[in-house]
Amino acid sequence: MVELRDARPSERLPAGATGTVVHVFDGPPTAYEVEFADADGRTVAMVTLRAGQVVQRDGHL
Repeated sequence: MVELRDARPSERLPAGATGTVVHVFDGPPTAYEVEFADADGRTVAMVTLRAGQVVQRDGHL
Protein backbone atom coordinates (compact mmCIF):
# COMPACT_ATOMS: atom_id res chain seq x y z
CA MET A 1 0.00 0.00 0.00
CA VAL A 2 1.18 3.49 -0.86
CA GLU A 3 -0.15 7.01 -0.40
CA LEU A 4 0.08 9.81 -2.94
CA ARG A 5 2.28 12.72 -1.91
CA ASP A 6 0.53 15.16 -4.28
CA ALA A 7 -2.89 15.29 -5.91
CA ARG A 8 -3.31 13.94 -9.45
CA PRO A 9 -6.24 16.00 -10.76
CA SER A 10 -6.19 14.34 -14.18
CA GLU A 11 -7.00 11.01 -12.47
CA ARG A 12 -9.24 12.65 -9.83
CA LEU A 13 -6.96 11.45 -7.03
CA PRO A 14 -6.38 13.73 -4.02
CA ALA A 15 -3.10 13.95 -2.12
CA GLY A 16 -3.14 11.18 0.47
CA ALA A 17 -5.14 8.75 -1.69
CA THR A 18 -4.21 5.17 -0.85
CA GLY A 19 -3.45 2.62 -3.56
CA THR A 20 -2.03 -0.85 -4.04
CA VAL A 21 1.24 -1.49 -5.89
CA VAL A 22 0.50 -4.06 -8.60
CA HIS A 23 3.80 -3.93 -10.49
CA VAL A 24 7.33 -2.69 -9.85
CA PHE A 25 9.41 -1.27 -12.72
CA ASP A 26 13.08 -1.65 -11.78
CA GLY A 27 14.10 1.39 -13.81
CA PRO A 28 16.09 3.42 -13.57
CA PRO A 29 14.26 5.20 -12.19
CA THR A 30 12.24 2.86 -10.00
CA ALA A 31 8.52 3.24 -10.66
CA TYR A 32 5.31 1.54 -9.57
CA GLU A 33 2.02 0.71 -11.25
CA VAL A 34 -0.54 1.58 -8.59
CA GLU A 35 -4.23 0.69 -8.52
CA PHE A 36 -6.62 3.04 -6.74
CA ALA A 37 -10.07 1.69 -5.84
CA ASP A 38 -13.28 3.08 -4.39
CA ALA A 39 -14.94 1.89 -1.17
CA ASP A 40 -16.68 -0.90 -3.12
CA GLY A 41 -13.39 -2.22 -4.48
CA ARG A 42 -13.91 -0.94 -8.03
CA THR A 43 -10.80 0.38 -9.76
CA VAL A 44 -10.97 4.13 -10.25
CA ALA A 45 -7.42 4.64 -11.59
CA MET A 46 -4.29 2.73 -12.60
CA VAL A 47 -1.31 5.07 -12.50
CA THR A 48 2.43 4.64 -13.04
CA LEU A 49 4.28 6.65 -10.39
CA ARG A 50 7.92 7.30 -9.59
CA ALA A 51 9.15 6.27 -6.15
CA GLY A 52 9.27 9.90 -4.96
CA GLN A 53 5.60 10.43 -5.76
CA VAL A 54 4.36 7.98 -3.12
CA VAL A 55 4.84 7.24 0.56
CA GLN A 56 5.05 3.65 1.81
CA ARG A 57 2.08 2.64 3.99
CA ASP A 58 2.68 -0.99 5.03
CA GLY A 59 6.44 -1.53 5.21
CA HIS A 60 6.64 -3.66 2.04
CA LEU A 61 7.70 -1.14 -0.63
